[in-house]
Amino acid sequence: MLPRRLLSVFLALAAFASGLTAQHVTASLVATEASVQSGRPITVAIRLEHEAHWHTYWLNPGTGYPTSIAWQLPPGWTAGEIQWPSPRIIRDSKGNITGNGYEGVTYLPITLTPPVDLKPGESVALRAQVDWLMCADVCIPGDARVALTLPIRAEPPTPATGHGAEAAASLHSLPDTVPGWAITATRSGALTTLSLTAGAEAPVKDPANLWFFAADGFIQYDKPQNVRRGAAGEILLDLPISDAADQTIARLTGVLTSSASWLAGTTLPGLRIDVPLVAAAVPPASLTANATPAASTSLLGTLALAFVGGLILNLMPCVFPVLGIKILGFVNQSGNNRRLITLHGVAFTVGVLLSFWALAGALAVLRAGGDQLGWGFQLQSPAFVFALAGVMLVFALSMSGVFEFGLGATGVGANLQMKDGYSGSFFTGVLATIVATPCSAPFLAPALGAALALPTAESFVVFTAIALGLSVPYLLLSIFPQAVKVLPRPGAWMETFKQAMAFPLYSTVGYLVWVLAGQTTESGLLMTLLGLTVIAMAAWLYGRYHAPGSTGGRMRFGLIGGLALLTVGGWLGWPRAAAPTDLVWEAWSPERVTELRAQGRTIYVDFTARWCATCQTNKKVVFSSAEVLATFADRNVVALKADWTNQDARITAELAKWNRSAIPFNLVYRADRPEPQVLPELLTPQIVLDALTAPASHTN
Repeated sequence: MLPRRLLSVFLALAAFASGLTAQHVTASLVATEASVQSGRPITVAIRLEHEAHWHTYWLNPGTGYPTSIAWQLPPGWTAGEIQWPSPRIIRDSKGNITGNGYEGVTYLPITLTPPVDLKPGESVALRAQVDWLMCADVCIPGDARVALTLPIRAEPPTPATGHGAEAAASLHSLPDTVPGWAITATRSGALTTLSLTAGAEAPVKDPANLWFFAADGFIQYDKPQNVRRGAAGEILLDLPISDAADQTIARLTGVLTSSASWLAGTTLPGLRIDVPLVAAAVPPASLTANATPAASTSLLGTLALAFVGGLILNLMPCVFPVLGIKILGFVNQSGNNRRLITLHGVAFTVGVLLSFWALAGALAVLRAGGDQLGWGFQLQSPAFVFALAGVMLVFALSMSGVFEFGLGATGVGANLQMKDGYSGSFFTGVLATIVATPCSAPFLAPALGAALALPTAESFVVFTAIALGLSVPYLLLSIFPQAVKVLPRPGAWMETFKQAMAFPLYSTVGYLVWVLAGQTTESGLLMTLLGLTVIAMAAWLYGRYHAPGSTGGRMRFGLIGGLALLTVGGWLGWPRAAAPTDLVWEAWSPERVTELRAQGRTIYVDFTARWCATCQTNKKVVFSSAEVLATFADRNVVALKADWTNQDARITAELAKWNRSAIPFNLVYRADRPEPQVLPELLTPQIVLDALTAPASHTN
């Protein structure tokens, strides 16, 4: 799941790009009592009113993030935590579980405690900032500043009316413990079993439609929960444990909901659960019979971002100015016939969809070929990660204005778009994807990665989401062409927006390099960074000499030079499989040297640091030699690395013994020599070979 702040950024972009400015959830602050008394706690509540089909999230949302409150209270006041009502299962239009949350009208109670020195006859203002995530088919961050003014009185308070009375009534429905139930939780493998036994004093013995909501995410929120009866009549719930769960959790906490109240004559849907989690002696019988794999919910987030990416394409400088013009073209061709105007919008949408499906199909073929070549682990493959980082970097540089995609193809696209009729609208959709909107290429980079990393069917769905994001504004404007008048004017803001959108791609490059750092060697990571630098230079050279108005010679130089540098950068940074003879470095220590010398072993010690460029060059030159590696293997040489990247007192002291205060510094210990040989600062394979193999009388 994405971090909340990053998720908020992407969702905010979605709201901005699609024009979703309405608050589909409204928030207000209400109190359960009509006045405040000095030092006496009072319960207030955030009232969330959801439009139909919209929802917000519970403490453990599953997806999304929960509602939060930041209070601005007068001095001396303190606020408690949100008292979360029993949540509901949130499902999408296909019935898939997408989270835990609330619909309709929901009250989130909080206890506030005033100071003891309030003065009767005055009033107090309570204020808070409320933030939430509201979702239907799309998700939008929401927020509101709420406030409430209450009088301060000495006499006992009276109950509030209106929404305050509703908030007070909702307190009786908060999850609670109920006497008469014996509750235990046992864990076996990937399954936890919650057991409930109704005693004689249990008010209700037959709860219905049970579902457990884990407060800490220990239980996978979207997997089936099997409910059965045990041999002694107890109720058993088999709860699948989340793959991301903290395996050290010792208690099962959350809310067990029932469609029947846990208390007769009341509305109490949630039973509060907080019991020890113990290991089961025997695995539950349903472990294999009822456990089913969960449908992946990461696809939902990918689809949301893909749709947002398609929407944002419409704000690019090469697309936005055409938007209103093309809609007016639909109107001019169809007159006042709303049906014909809409059909033009549909033809455009079909063109976009078919184009993206063709691209998805081509990538599916490429992916199938990659599978046949053994390229099937995607982000576990260093080569794939480097290639994806290079593609992302090139696209990010394009969005930053270093160069532009497809300038030569724009004229061809313009000619085809000038065609009248539905074919013209269809080709507009095709060219909005392929030719006429060349700056859309950077936003295809995430889709490219998704297409290669997801199963084929899911990758087609991702491309469909992008296509719909790109085409929905055209389709809506063809249905409501008068809305063209409210579109903002094209201007310099579009270029600023495009350049700002490059930074998420740069952050993705940084993430991919971080992934690659765990898959390659220290020197391999250095070559990756150098390779990406040369790739960036290739993009710069191409943009410098291939700009509009350049002569043919300059453009050819830019193209050829850019391709040459791109090739060099790819060759430099391409991760290489470790050879069987590659060295395995051990950490240096004086004790390890003493131990190896006692065994009569030959030792090679490299005093090095990441910031030492000469050190990295030495290793690249020396240990790329097959003869050196073979000699290390034949003579069973132990390679020790004294890493001085960070301050190390023992390494500093060892260097001082040799009257050194700088690196590189290399030593070779041999059993036939009493003292180690000091190697020069600049190394060659032959220098190292001589130190290892030359007769003792010939060494210094």
